Amino acid sequence: MKNYLIYYLFITLSIIVNSCSEGFKEEYLKISIVLAEVTAITTPTTDTTPSYTFSSTESGTITYGGSCSSSTTSAISGNNTITLSSLSERIYADCTITVSKTISTENSETNLSDSLTITPFTVSSSDDSSSSGSGVFVVVGDSGTIVRSTDNGETWDNATSPTEQHLRGVVFGNNTFVAVGYNGNIVRSTDNGETWDNETSGTSLHLYGVTYGNNTFVAVGKLGNLRTSSDGATWTHRTKPQDEDLMGATFGNNTFVAVGVDGKIVRSTDNGETWDNATSPTVNIIYGVAFGNNTFLAAAAGGNIVRSEDNGSSFDNVTSSRPSQNHYEVAFGNNTFVVVQQRQYIVRSEDNGESFENANSAGVANNLFGVGFGNNTFVAVGVSGNIHRSTDNGSSFVNVTSPTENQLRDVTFKE
Repeated sequence: MKNYLIYYLFITLSIIVNSCSEGFKEEYLKISIVLAEVTAITTPTTDTTPSYTFSSTESGTITYGGSCSSSTTSAISGNNTITLSSLSERIYADCTITVSKTISTENSETNLSDSLTITPFTVSSSDDSSSSGSGVFVVVGDSGTIVRSTDNGETWDNATSPTEQHLRGVVFGNNTFVAVGYNGNIVRSTDNGETWDNETSGTSLHLYGVTYGNNTFVAVGKLGNLRTSSDGATWTHRTKPQDEDLMGATFGNNTFVAVGVDGKIVRSTDNGETWDNATSPTVNIIYGVAFGNNTFLAAAAGGNIVRSEDNGSSFDNVTSSRPSQNHYEVAFGNNTFVVVQQRQYIVRSEDNGESFENANSAGVANNLFGVGFGNNTFVAVGVSGNIHRSTDNGSSFVNVTSPTENQLRDVTFKE
């Protein structure tokens, strides 16, 4: 009888221990890391080592992505203030923070992490103000057209172009302007867009778009063509996941996203070395894509606007206020997405693409093919050399005098 009682007590104790162990594991399973922005970086700022505050629900190791870094590599549970390493004078829209930790139990190991994109900000020189017209806008177009503005888009002049090929995309990064176009043509400038040189792309296929992030240029084009470069001069071919034309590309949250014909969307999370297909809700041509506030937003034909809130893995349709028009390009700035389209229409969203309203585009003539943002100014370009600018966050656009009547296709900005 006594042995039976001891045996019974042993079993009961084992059940209690196992229950506690299982409860212990369940509590760990409930743990997650969630990051949130607490204090954004003032923009524009003259501080080249600005402070940034974010909150984390758990302690862990900090890693940095995009164009920002810091010597702080550990996070605590609660508010964390970091000081960014020295920054140059330009726009920063791709900076990310990731906090991660590993929880080990007797029989398992759980990896936790969360990422946060720092709200875009501009570092400018101490003798400039946000409205003084600092920075350079560059626009490219047909027949090798390159025009530039050094006064915030108020006046424009022709730059000397080394090509007569149509140029379809332009971007600034690593102190370099890079433009791409027909027959694999690539031109670049390292002197604020004043002079340009031809570069060898390694392809004769048309290139339709170019973007920059993580010290890498990515060019996209005909038949799914994908090429990367660290300096805009030497380019590497990358294996494509599909053969449809790619029309545009962007970078955000350590991810490149390219869009194109038949609604195709591809993405890369390893700096453009490898690419995979993303889920698309449309078969219409997607012409352009931009990133902001942890959201990829893309402009498509047939009235489509699509967006992704899962880092470009999948996209859903959103409703435009101009649903019957082809949407050609999108830009992000000051927490606002601006989309340009055919028949001189412009729409904007201040809620990450949830809803759109019409901008006042009275006086805008013909189709608009490109739009860019810089120095608190949106610039839209299109047919017959038309250039239009907005200094009220995309609410209204006005015409400015253009030095060309050629079709203008894309615009970028260098602080």
